Amino acid sequence: MRYPLGEYEKDSIRSKTGKKLSQITLDEIKRGNVTADDIKISKEMLHKQGQVAKEADNPELAGNFERASEMVDIPDEVILDMYNRLRPNRSTKLELVTMAKELIDNYQAVNCAKLVMEAAEIYEKRGILL
Repeated sequence: MRYPLGEYEKDSIRSKTGKKLSQITLDEIKRGNVTADDIKISKEMLHKQGQVAKEADNPELAGNFERASEMVDIPDEVILDMYNRLRPNRSTKLELVTMAKELIDNYQAVNCAKLVMEAAEIYEKRGILL
């Protein structure tokens, strides 16, 4: 796999809806053949980006891509709520623990839940929970 993927791997790039990168053109957008969902990244592409990061010896970035791949299946409003709750002094520890459980139970987002739990522990130590 060669980076940048858009240049070297463009035949294998597909959007969340399965549309090929080559099908997402300005002409297709003007014709109404490309929707907002057609330009959202797929789990597969995020996994590939994570693999590139791992091969480049960047495990932190690889972890970010793994969490991002989980977020593909999480509704936008849930992601926005998660963002707001993770801001300092916006949640109790119980609220963060509950959110982590919901991420696992509803979306199988284990890595995202782990991040939320780590934040809850750090926030507790720093005194930035409600």
